Amino acid sequence: MIEMFDERIVATGRLPLFGFFVAFMVTFVLTRVNVRLIRANVRWWFRNVAVGDVHIHHVVFGVVLMLVGGVASLAVPDAYVGLDLAAAVVFGMGSALVLDEFALILHLSDVYWTEKGRASVDAVFVAMAVTGLLLLGIRPLGYEGIAPDPGTGLITRVYVASLAVNLVLAVITLLKGKIWTGLLGLFVPALLIFGAIRVARPGSPWSRWRYDPDSRRYQRAVRREKRLRRPLIQAKIWVQEFIAGRHDLIPPELLQRRADVAERARRRRMARAAARAERRAERRAERGRARRSERRSARRAAVRAEQEAAARAERGAVARARREAAARARRRALPRVRGRTGSRIRDRAASTRRARGRAREEEQPPRGTPFRGAPSRGAPSRGASAGEAPPAETTELRP
Repeated sequence: MIEMFDERIVATGRLPLFGFFVAFMVTFVLTRVNVRLIRANVRWWFRNVAVGDVHIHHVVFGVVLMLVGGVASLAVPDAYVGLDLAAAVVFGMGSALVLDEFALILHLSDVYWTEKGRASVDAVFVAMAVTGLLLLGIRPLGYEGIAPDPGTGLITRVYVASLAVNLVLAVITLLKGKIWTGLLGLFVPALLIFGAIRVARPGSPWSRWRYDPDSRRYQRAVRREKRLRRPLIQAKIWVQEFIAGRHDLIPPELLQRRADVAERARRRRMARAAARAERRAERRAERGRARRSERRSARRAAVRAEQEAAARAERGAVARARREAAARARRRALPRVRGRTGSRIRDRAASTRRARGRAREEEQPPRGTPFRGAPSRGAPSRGASAGEAPPAETTELRP
């Protein structure tokens, strides 16, 4: 094992790269253990670094370590392998701290434990894969053992042409949404050919530019995404969460949106409550006005009824007074009426008696004239001319 290490790492000059790789992995694992313990609120563990109200993210320490390691690796001469290894270790530690918060740098928001925070773990895994391939001696976009040809330059032109083709295929593969295939294809060009030929992932820039939603290519891409990509993504997420912890917190922008929605809902509730209170106050005021109006109407009706009762009493009193006055007038006029009526009756009776007396005088013969018998029934009476009707018997009027 030591001989192979000396042969493959030390002898090839990859010792600083090996130090970077080991420091990168160890720092990432220790960082994730630390943040998971802080998230679990373990009493005996450290807490977040804060200066006043400002939370210091570990990406700040990573940037400082990367600066120190990078400048030191440039300043140390090539003969000092130990110092160069130390600079590479410092640079690897800083790189791990920076890439562990790659999502924060990408989104400019604290999305460490959210769904977007998985981008940091993806970046760390990509860095580990690329560094591991470099440690194995695989050159990106090149061939092992190829050197520039000082003669005709044919090999150089072939290398440049293959490099350009590999770069084009890598760009096409990345545009099709195949990140891992494109990155690993930089070291294994066959993967670039495979990724460039196959259909793009749904939602990738290539799919949006070249595929119609109703086309067969798009439908085939959707089927492959459901059948192949999603199980692989679920497995990758499980591995990431096993190493780095679960990214299940709500994103800050979503929290802000939810807070805004909650605030708008609270304001709407307050507005509705104020409107209901105002309507209740209006209804109470309206009921109060109605009750006051009813009381005023009742008082007016009572006053009107009292006035009508007084008017009816007054009219009744006036009518009674008139009736009493008429009765008194009739009582006063009754003796006179009775006296005039009696005198008229007496005058009529006196005239009737006088008329009877004259009639008897005409019927009786004068004294000294002898009685010659009674006249016949059919003969006219004495003193009555033929054709004259006998005088009608006057009915005596008695009072």
